[in-house]
Amino acid sequence: MLRFLTAGESHGPALTAILEGMPAGVPVTEEAVNAQLARRQVGFGRGQRMRIERDTARITAGVRFGTTLGSPIALTIENRDWANWTERMAQFDEPAAPPPPITMPRPGHADLAGMVKYGTADLRNILERASARETAARVAVGALARCLLSALGIRVFSHVLVIGGVDAHPDTRDYAALEAAADASDVRCADPDAAERMRAAISRAGAAGDTLGGVVQVVATGLPVGLGSHVQWDRKLDGQLAGALMSIPAIKGVEIGLGFGVAHRPGSAVHDAIYPGPGGIVRQTNNAGGLEGGITNGEPLVVQVAMKPIPTLITPLPSVDLATGKAVSAHSERSDVCAVPAAGVVAEAMVAFVLSASILECFSGDSLDELHVSWARTAERAARMTTRRSADE
Repeated sequence: MLRFLTAGESHGPALTAILEGMPAGVPVTEEAVNAQLARRQVGFGRGQRMRIERDTARITAGVRFGTTLGSPIALTIENRDWANWTERMAQFDEPAAPPPPITMPRPGHADLAGMVKYGTADLRNILERASARETAARVAVGALARCLLSALGIRVFSHVLVIGGVDAHPDTRDYAALEAAADASDVRCADPDAAERMRAAISRAGAAGDTLGGVVQVVATGLPVGLGSHVQWDRKLDGQLAGALMSIPAIKGVEIGLGFGVAHRPGSAVHDAIYPGPGGIVRQTNNAGGLEGGITNGEPLVVQVAMKPIPTLITPLPSVDLATGKAVSAHSERSDVCAVPAAGVVAEAMVAFVLSASILECFSGDSLDELHVSWARTAERAARMTTRRSADE
């Protein structure tokens, strides 16, 4: 079973992640992890902290001579801003003049609910862990999962469809071109005209002290038929993907394929018809987004996630000071105006992890070599079942 845990606070010494269940023999590099961490930090609309942090991960366990050992992999990402927070976030020795507690919760954040749940009078104790800073550790874990997927010929990428009400309409017929165009854009949008309007919307929101959300699409290609299962609710791959993606801070909706669009069309315009083809069965549409009955069907996986605007506003919303009961403006921290492009990188990481976990559940092997054997055997069986037999058989 592939699983991971993260630890660390936004302004603490470091973030830590442990990934358990990765097969032995998977080639990995710190450079591959750091490349993904760098992608998370760029994008038009990011805030001041991105100029402070230059995230790099250090692998401290589970890898030898550039390949995984089959044992847990440990990662550490140091917070460079820790030097400015050593007194306010001291782990043991309380400073002589402790910082005053923060008691003005931000609407839309975990502040108020977390303070009540954990019985703290200082929302600093909540916001530090609830911060999206934690997603750096997820991106590092996802980068390791990508190493496994890459060894099996699977690619995962994302592109932005919406920011602040500006909709993009990219050409999605060529996934390689779509990925390249998104990577070349500072808003990760493959539609140049829409990207220009997105940048203008972000600039206007920043000038007004506001924030913007949006929609990101994640695509995975090279998937086999058969990941996931229809037999139990918790084995359905679409449910696993939705849960993983909804766990990302600020994500409020997940769609697969047409998503909510299926509610507006008749069945004849929704379901992907199956036709005989020269090399086996073929489909002319992928409205299901590569999943039917909780199982991958061999088509590309297509998932959309909706991100709400960041709840920390430069111009704070109304709140209540929990220490006095009086009306105040909410607490304000450094914040991005728009982090939708970065959310796409985090979403890629979570999709990569879920797909890797499903692969290791469906295909036997404690090493990459064993996994390749099982993978090839299953691919041959699938080809036999989906390829039209000749008349003389």
